[in-house]
Amino acid sequence: MRGAIWFVVGAGAGVYAMVKGRRAAEAFTADGLRDRAQAIGVGARIFREELATGKAEKELELREWIETTRARSGGELARPPAPSEGVTARSAEARTAGPKQIGAAGAEQQRLGLNGPTEDPRQNMEGSNP
Repeated sequence: MRGAIWFVVGAGAGVYAMVKGRRAAEAFTADGLRDRAQAIGVGARIFREELATGKAEKELELREWIETTRARSGGELARPPAPSEGVTARSAEARTAGPKQIGAAGAEQQRLGLNGPTEDPRQNMEGSNP
């Protein structure tokens, strides 16, 4: 019975190593490199679209503010709203949601803490001299 268990464990380890080896080898073929390049292009396109959407939302918000300020003050503009005053529902949601993570790689980065500092590094500096 003990030999059968070790046989199954060895077979499972062999299959696992073979699958990992195939994936690593495929990543460095022409098709694998092409797929990675296409993924970078898709990521850049998504980033560009998000940037354009945010820009359009902010522009709309500022235009509305200008119109309401001119209407109230008779054509004279006051100071623009502070970032915290002109928060839209989408920007508040994005600010509290944290960074976007895509797929298993993003989850792994979050688990390992590779998304950057989660706290202000200037905090908790008791007893240190600048």
